[in-house]
Amino acid sequence: MSTPFDEDQHPQKKRRFAGIRASFLTGIVVIAPVGLTIWFIWGLMGWVDSVVLPLVPARFNPEQYIGINLLGVGVSIFLIFTILVGWIAKGLIGRSLISFAESLVVRMPVVRTIYSGVKQIAETVFAQSERSFEKACLIEYPRKGIWAIGFISTQAGGEVASKAGDGSDLMSIFVPTTPNPTSGFLLFFPREDIIELDMTIEEAAKLVISAGLVYPEHPEIVGKIKAA
Repeated sequence: MSTPFDEDQHPQKKRRFAGIRASFLTGIVVIAPVGLTIWFIWGLMGWVDSVVLPLVPARFNPEQYIGINLLGVGVSIFLIFTILVGWIAKGLIGRSLISFAESLVVRMPVVRTIYSGVKQIAETVFAQSERSFEKACLIEYPRKGIWAIGFISTQAGGEVASKAGDGSDLMSIFVPTTPNPTSGFLLFFPREDIIELDMTIEEAAKLVISAGLVYPEHPEIVGKIKAA
């Protein structure tokens, strides 16, 4: 049997439940990125160890001496080996060996295709910082009146610039998809049709990944808030 006193408690119970729910969701927001990052790094280290350690002679494996399988030993060996190979490759002898090996690979029909594809991907992913995106921008895409976030890559050149430039500077723009910014579209826009943004590349990427939920603070807006 309900009483007036019980009815007065219902709003309090709802507010208490809402507070618990808000705290739980806030905890998820805090824990999820950290937990997923640790899980990814842990899994990646385990995978590298499983690939590298079987290739290492038993006498060089610390597990033979301490009796414990230390996670990350394979990663350390891989890093040292990669640095050593890179140091050798930068020298005259290393460049000569690489040129000779590539000359052999290009003579193999199937291997040549796989090697060239993997090499292009590696050079793109691990390109130097000067080849990264320059700025974030706004463009009208896919039609006039609809705006999209893009990243300015480089000024178009070669046949693309000569046949599509029409006398104006043509810029290469990468338009990412949401929520996965690693895929997208390569578009070419005249420089005058591009609106450069003050936000950084990282801030623009967060905006894309969050599907428009996370906006960086604009200096003018912050200034107005402080003045008020």
